[in-house]
Amino acid sequence: MSILLIHLLEALIGFSAGLAVGAGYVAFITILGIVPRLIQLSKTEMFLPIYTACILLGSLFGTYLSFTSITWGNSFIVIAVWGLLQGVFNGMLAAALAEVLNVFPILYKRIGIEKYLLWLLMAIVFGKIAGSLFQWLYFVKQ
Repeated sequence: MSILLIHLLEALIGFSAGLAVGAGYVAFITILGIVPRLIQLSKTEMFLPIYTACILLGSLFGTYLSFTSITWGNSFIVIAVWGLLQGVFNGMLAAALAEVLNVFPILYKRIGIEKYLLWLLMAIVFGKIAGSLFQWLYFVKQ
C-alpha cells in the first residue's frame, strides 16, 4: 500500500510541475505577444482560429513526442524541413524576447555598430537556421 501511495505522490508532483512549467511557457509567449504581432504583420486576422488550433495541437504533439520513444525513419528532406521550422520558431522567440527587452538598439549604440545592423541580424538568422539544421540532421537523424 505504501508503494502505491509513493507512486501516486510522484505522479501528483510530476503533474503539478508540468502544469507550472506549461503555465510559465504560455505566460511567456503571451507577454511577448508573438502571435498577435504575427497576425498584425501578416494581416491574417481571419485565420485566428487556425492559429489557435495550430498552437494547441503543436504543443500537445510536442509533449507527446517528449514522453514517448518514437523514432521516425524519415528522409533527409523531411528532417531538414522539420529542423528549419523549429529554427524559425526558436529564432522568432529569441527575436521577440530581444525586442521586448530592447536589447539590440542598446547593444548597437554601446559598441558603435549601427551601420552594420542588417549584417548582424542576417548573421543571427542564418546562424539559428544552421544550428537547428545541424541539430536535427546530426543528432536526431542518427
